[in-house]
Amino acid sequence: MTHANRLLAFDSAGAACSAAVWEAGLVVASRFEAMARGQSERLIPMIEEVMAEAGLDYAELDALAVTLGPGGFTGVRIGLAAARGLALATGRPLLGLTSFEAVAAAVEEARDRDLPLAVVLDAKRAEVYLQVFGPDLEALAPPLSLLPADLPPALPSGPLVVAGDGVARAVAALKRPGLVVAAGAGHAEAARFAALAAARPLPPPGAPPPRPLYLRGPDVTLPRPRRTP
Repeated sequence: MTHANRLLAFDSAGAACSAAVWEAGLVVASRFEAMARGQSERLIPMIEEVMAEAGLDYAELDALAVTLGPGGFTGVRIGLAAARGLALATGRPLLGLTSFEAVAAAVEEARDRDLPLAVVLDAKRAEVYLQVFGPDLEALAPPLSLLPADLPPALPSGPLVVAGDGVARAVAALKRPGLVVAAGAGHAEAARFAALAAARPLPPPGAPPPRPLYLRGPDVTLPRPRRTP
């Protein structure tokens, strides 16, 4: 299996924007900014900044990696559009990671304490997004969109690490002992998930591009029907 030695990773799916260049086992350039909106203006300049700092041309990359969501619809689309455009222009393969995987990659507590990990993301509505991982960060269940009150039966019993930007809502809903809140793992951050992407086999030539992960429908208000005069 072929893996990337030089990789550009970036994220704009959640309430942040980040980009990083991974080379020979190290992050050699990275940027991260928390932002509720504005990813469409910031992502491409951020990518250009890390590429310039790394001293690399796009032709020198082995692959690109991008988060697929869930997250904001606009942010997910921005990231995927940028990734597909760069992949098409450079001919480089494209790897996709979910926002759950990207957050989980930054959590040390689950591995250190040999505990399961619940990544809880804020859906910006009544729901939260959830996926549970084992201490080895292998997914134990498919991702879900659910109300915070429905979290308890969806989680394993006993001690548990929780991470993601929905942690506060999860802790308030769970109200149980044995919860370990991960430090500094609220958002996906390219510098933290680049290694995970680089460890994955490159997709074969002609493979379809990664698809977005939304988990719920778009926030659309349909216009009221016009009254017939």
